[in-house]
Amino acid sequence: MPKFSANLSMLFCEHAFPDRFAAAARAGFTAVEYVSPYDHPPQRIADLLADNTLTQALFNLPAGDWARGERGIACLPDRVDEFRRSVETAIVYARALNCKTVNCLAGIHPKGARPFKTLANNLAYASQALKAEGILLVTEPINHFDMPGYFLNTSRDGLDAIDAAETDNLKLQYDIYHMQRMQGRLAETMERLLPRIGHVQIADTPGRHEPGTGEINYGFLLRLLDRIGYDGYVGCEYHPLAGTVEGLGWMKEFR
Repeated sequence: MPKFSANLSMLFCEHAFPDRFAAAARAGFTAVEYVSPYDHPPQRIADLLADNTLTQALFNLPAGDWARGERGIACLPDRVDEFRRSVETAIVYARALNCKTVNCLAGIHPKGARPFKTLANNLAYASQALKAEGILLVTEPINHFDMPGYFLNTSRDGLDAIDAAETDNLKLQYDIYHMQRMQGRLAETMERLLPRIGHVQIADTPGRHEPGTGEINYGFLLRLLDRIGYDGYVGCEYHPLAGTVEGLGWMKEFR
């Protein structure tokens, strides 16, 4: 059955970030992921993982100035040097946390520009740098309703960028919530793209809450992932509707 990872950027938010690791372990999770580890020393996070017997499933490359609305810098032509430095920073953390998958947020493209070549070149650079460390790079399409101007919006957008990067160490991060909002046909797409999917994330729609609160048939989709042989983590990246622990009842049938 699926291996679930708690997204600490959304789950257990009633706790300070360092306390979320223990909360996730108490709730039965064996792996965690989150937007960014960079506000904390890598050894501190490594200790939190070890103390709570947790695996680091995923984190993102540095995404620029999040507080000012940046959501990645990989598509920005004037930030290439900064992007390359960010890859080195991510490698330091991935080594310390024994994390085997890192996500690259493409970013919000400049008005009037679609710098596809910049994105492809940056993905190629990052994928090869991470490959030398035994780390897979993924990149994530995000719906344009929640994040207007984001460069990659559909699975086809993501695959076009991956193909242009011409590397063997780059896959799709398939977020079911975002792809339901953008294109639907979830089961068909995941089965067809399985060899190219490196990480899966889930939330229901509308509302981006836990499975079972909206229109997506997660009982069917999660069993489908198991049947077709997906063996990666399924990241629980949603806003709990009635409290994190109270909203975990949907997981019982998969444990």
